[in-house]
Parts: sequence; structure tokens; C-alpha cells
Amino acid sequence: MEAYRGIDLLGIEAELTDEERQVRDAVREFVEREALPLIPQHFREGTFPMELAARMAELGLFGAHIEGYGCAGLGPVAYGVAMRELERGDSALRSFCSVQSSLAMTAVWLHGSEEQRQHWLPRMAAGEAIGAFALTEAEHGSDPSRMETRAERTASGWRLSGGKFWITNASVAALMVVWAATAEGIRGFIVEDGLPGVRVEPIHNKLSLRMSLTGAVGFDGVELAEDALLPGTKGLVSALECLNHARLGIAWGVTGAAAACLHETLEYAKGRVQFSRPIAAYQLVQAKLADMHTQLAAAQLLALQASRNKATGRLHYSHISAAKHHNAQTALDIARTCRDLLGGAGVLDDFATMRHMVNLEAVNTYEGTRHMHQLILGRHITGISAFDG
Repeated sequence: MEAYRGIDLLGIEAELTDEERQVRDAVREFVEREALPLIPQHFREGTFPMELAARMAELGLFGAHIEGYGCAGLGPVAYGVAMRELERGDSALRSFCSVQSSLAMTAVWLHGSEEQRQHWLPRMAAGEAIGAFALTEAEHGSDPSRMETRAERTASGWRLSGGKFWITNASVAALMVVWAATAEGIRGFIVEDGLPGVRVEPIHNKLSLRMSLTGAVGFDGVELAEDALLPGTKGLVSALECLNHARLGIAWGVTGAAAACLHETLEYAKGRVQFSRPIAAYQLVQAKLADMHTQLAAAQLLALQASRNKATGRLHYSHISAAKHHNAQTALDIARTCRDLLGGAGVLDDFATMRHMVNLEAVNTYEGTRHMHQLILGRHITGISAFDG
């Protein structure tokens, strides 16, 4: 197979700055040389190659969008390009980095005290402390405002009770940013590993994101000190602010998964001979390849413009909802079509396409399903809410 050089129908890469190209090339080389050789076996076994976490830290990927505290301070496009290249390897690889950076570190950066930032962010940037972001509950996915996890004030701080589900990095986290209902509204708390009453149960029976370290977490009257509270958290909007950082990374990341599928399928189609011709020579195949390249180009442009809007202070939540739901669905559609073009060979994990396809089923669902983002957009466009809340 010809070496991967990117899928870029419209020449978007020419728009990147020197710094953005350097980030692209460094992360692409890391994925190609170090991650891809490990991924198939870890996907089969449902494990994560933790040795890659140290390398991601060395590359400056953890908290790369944050200024100071040992972080790289990359712009939105450079950060997005990094997420794209990671997800070309596997969605779980990007998710590991995204949860560490866009969710856990961002929560501490935006809503923590300066003491909390100084204590945690340098350690997290160096990969010495892995973080998790515990918002979703088993019965409250699309509507986290109804969460049942509670934190009550005590004489010495807080008592935390409840449970969270689908928590990435839970089993390896040195700290979890846990969102809980209080008498003052929803607040965020730093829950350190090893506290009495914290239970983490890995979720093993996943058919998607098998390489992701996903867990269920229980809190049985966990005693927290007063300084466990993230003082800047002011309701669910604080959690959603972190999620918007992550969703923009997802909008970039899925274009990497789609590009991996397209590259693999194009190379296969040029070499697979049926009825005396490569299947790439047939009109039906070329029509599908043309459509997929065009659809991917549109997704790439959407991610790029949203990031430019962020860099210039013009980013609106509707831009993020548009990019997340459009790009995740587009990438999933591309992966499904590529798997079809690969024929029977496409169900083998000698090829990456079906692995990306099943991963994208989950990515299309988490951090706001396609339908929830459509309704968010609908409310913005019409001024009328179609759902409660």
C-alpha cells in the first residue's frame, strides 16, 4: 500500500501555518510508527497501550490548547490537526487525549483555583497524572441536568454519593472531575484516586471503542475536603463549556478516521482485480469514491472554519453543534461505504476500516448525539425549543 499522505481534495493543507504543519507531521509520524503497530492487538483484547500516553505527553499533546502550566499553548487549528492525526490511528487514542486535555484539564484550567491549577496541570501535561471527566450517568445521558449524583456539605467539606457511567480513563485516572447536584446547583469536584468509597468497574463488553478504558464509577458517601470543589463551576453550563472544547476536537478527529478508511479503500480498489479490471475502474466504485472525497472535504472545511472562529473569538455554540453532528455522521457514512467496497475482506482486522466504522458508531453518539445537536441547532435557528430544558 502506498504510504499515507492525507486525503485533501481541496488543498486545505496549504492553508496551514508552519506551526500547524509541524504539529501534523509530528503526530502523523507518531501514529504511523508507534501507534498503528500496537492498535489491532489492543483492539482485539480490549486494552489500551499505556506506553503511548508517555509519548503523547512528550509530544506536548496533553492540554496542548492551554497557555502556561507546562502546556504547549497551541492554537485551535493546530490542536484540531493533532486530534485528526490521532484518530487516524483509532478513536480511542484521540479520546484518551481529548478527555485528558479538553475535559479534565480544561475543567481545572477554566474553573479551578490557582492552587488547583498549579498542583494538577503541570503533572497532567507531563502525563504523570491522568484525568477523567465524570458527567454522564446510566439513566441520564442526553439530559445530564437530571443527574442523581449528589454532594452535600459537611462540617469539613463535602460528602459525595451516586454513580457515573461511560467514563473514559476511569480505571487509570489519578483524578476525576465529578459533576454533582448540590443545594447551590450543579458543581464540579476533583476526586482523587484511592479515596474510600470510590468504586471503578471497567466496562468490558463493548463492541465499539474496544481500546478505550471506559468504566462505571460509584461514590458511596465519599468524604471530600472543601478544596476538592472547583470554585468556578456555576451550574451545568460549566460542564458544557468543557464539552464544547472536546466536541470541536471530535469534529476534527473523525475526519482522520474517515481519511484512514478512504486511503485504505482507494489503495485496495486500485489493486483488487475483478472481471479483468481493477474495481477502481468501474463507474459505481468511482462514483462512491468521488462522493466520499467530496463529503470529507466539506467536513474538513467545517472543522477548519469553526476553529478559525474560535481563534478570532467568533465561535458560537451552534458552530460546534453543526461541526460535531455533521462530521461524525459523515465519517460514519464514509466508513460504512468503504467497508462495503472492501467486500468480504473488509470484515478482517487486517484492514482498519471496520474498526473505524464500529468506533464511529460510538463517536456519533457520545458528547451529544446527532439528534440532540440537530435540536440545539434548530433552537438556535428558529428561536423555539423542541425539547424540555
